[in-house]
Amino acid sequence: MPASSENAQGRIAGAGPVAVIDIGSNSVRLVAYERLARSPTPLFNEKVLAGLGAGVAATGALSAGSVDKALAALRRFTALAAQMRVVDLHVLATAATREAENGTAFIAEAQAICGVPITVLSGEEEARISAYGIIAGVDHADGVAGDLGGGSLELAEVTGETIGRGETFPLGGLRLEAASGGSLKAARKITHEALAGSKALKTLRNRAFYAVGGTWRSLAGLHMRQNDYPLHVIHDYKLPARDAEPFLAPLMSGDLDAIAGIESVSRQRLALLPYGAIVLMEIIKAGKPDAVAVSALGLREGFLYSRLGKKERRADPLLSAARELAILRSRSPAHAEELIGWTGTAMAAMGIEETAEEKRLRAAACLLADIGWRAHPDYRGEQSLNIIAHAGFVGIDHPGRAYLALAAYYRHSGLSDDELGAGLRTIAPSRYLERTRALAAIFRVGYLVSASMPGVIPRTRVVREAKTLVLELPEDLAMLAGGRLATRLKQLANLADLKSAIRVLPA
Repeated sequence: MPASSENAQGRIAGAGPVAVIDIGSNSVRLVAYERLARSPTPLFNEKVLAGLGAGVAATGALSAGSVDKALAALRRFTALAAQMRVVDLHVLATAATREAENGTAFIAEAQAICGVPITVLSGEEEARISAYGIIAGVDHADGVAGDLGGGSLELAEVTGETIGRGETFPLGGLRLEAASGGSLKAARKITHEALAGSKALKTLRNRAFYAVGGTWRSLAGLHMRQNDYPLHVIHDYKLPARDAEPFLAPLMSGDLDAIAGIESVSRQRLALLPYGAIVLMEIIKAGKPDAVAVSALGLREGFLYSRLGKKERRADPLLSAARELAILRSRSPAHAEELIGWTGTAMAAMGIEETAEEKRLRAAACLLADIGWRAHPDYRGEQSLNIIAHAGFVGIDHPGRAYLALAAYYRHSGLSDDELGAGLRTIAPSRYLERTRALAAIFRVGYLVSASMPGVIPRTRVVREAKTLVLELPEDLAMLAGGRLATRLKQLANLADLKSAIRVLPA
């Protein structure tokens, strides 16, 4: 019987899609998500650059042209939400509409189009919700979240799940361009003076600054390109503060044509890029963070996170996403779960110690180890590596991504680096490289025992006896022992300078 096209097998079951429309100072954007979840997956994402904030900066009112663009976008987005059968639609409005003298009239018209109440966020609320986006996407966040839009900059301290009082400043790109009369020198002075009163930045020294917003994401992409960075994933890309000034100074000069790689930045972002660079540089000077960490999550994801219950908020976003991918792509999600405890026992038998974070990464790697099984055998390693390295995961940094991707690659392609470029290996510390190779070698033993089916490997065990690594099999599984399994076990034991043996336990 053919699969139903109505109920796609590539979707996780749930109450139905949720969507957020964000009416910002520069753009109006719709993002629909598969469902409300700890690690939400976008179904659809579209923006329209309406430029509502440009009118406010110049005249104090929303211009007729920007209003027409925004309302047309809302009509399309509302129709799309209905088409996607969105069960929960939220519309948020930020700086431009709350500050414009005709903002109330615009909101009334927009609300009639959308058919749901529109929440006009105060500056403090916007800062708090954007900070929730950092909590949603960064494991154990510690620093200050900053969301740069077209009309304003919001700042809030973030420590774990605790958010400090939000601050808002009229330093969005459109606003700063208008206030400075297009003078970048004047823009620096305005920014410096505005940020001098920030209480949040006084808490930033030697911590992370979490940068949210399209302009800052464009800056991060440019920095990646200039440095030939091997992993083109924006989320949690880190720019050391010590490298900021030589990178940002040419941008702050406004001579963009002379900047290497500038063609990689969209034309829509170019005009505001110098202002984004100015604000970021002044934040670094005022707060003295150790690094800038760029976040792909912000206001929309923070809003959804705020709607989760306490138990859902406490869930690990990385493991939640990995479990979903296991459900969608592995032969047996139950087997993937069994691997977590089994590989932990094997790592201990090999004498490999793991930190709490390394155990967490190993658990995620177990959940992802079999997602490439449908690929041609010659390309399973390469395809798994690419899927995992570039997946929409959050709650993980770039070295962690390298750990997960390499574990899957070595599992399928063998433990040699002969056909693997330097790439991801340059991102992962040597400690991770050692552990990910050992984990892959354990996978290569385990999958020969289980054939990816659940209920088998929990009945087996890898133990250490003196200088020998022993795979124990129950008597009814004795026929699984053979030359190929013995070779794989020997490869694993060699990593710890041990001998190897297979032992059948009597019933």
